[in-house]
Amino acid sequence: MKLTVKELVLTALLSALLLTSQVALAVLPNIEVVSLLVILYTLFFKKKTLYIIYIFAILEGLVYGFGTWWFMYLYVWTILWGITTLFKEEKNPVIWAFISGFFGLLFGTLCSVPYFIIGGVNMGLSWIAAGLMADVIHGVGNFVVTLVLFKPLYTAFQKIHHIFYQT
Repeated sequence: MKLTVKELVLTALLSALLLTSQVALAVLPNIEVVSLLVILYTLFFKKKTLYIIYIFAILEGLVYGFGTWWFMYLYVWTILWGITTLFKEEKNPVIWAFISGFFGLLFGTLCSVPYFIIGGVNMGLSWIAAGLMADVIHGVGNFVVTLVLFKPLYTAFQKIHHIFYQT
């Protein structure tokens, strides 16, 4: 997967958009647009989205520090990329809202893997239980954000993709 100079610049911009949107919405409890943007990036930029995801994870580490949570970002967003790839032909915003909502609901469980490895079953289950309410908020937030913004952002990305790859 070689990147042209144009693609490298676009990758940097889209990674920065993930970071700035995440930081800007950090004041809201588990409300984010990162999931929606990863879905849209995957639909339009396919495998090259992995570059964006990993640059985003590195930027997050530089901003917040490289703790245990950081390793989760390396695989959690890749899981969303994989799910999106499986459903890439889907056009219905409601389906995408359900996928994004379900991903948000499972986010804490997906992030529990290192805790199962570090501390065993009790630590992993404790992580999941402690974050259940946050995951419910995350799931509902993802559902609503995706339901409201999928269609207009999809249209915007169609235009960006067309302009970017036709010139």
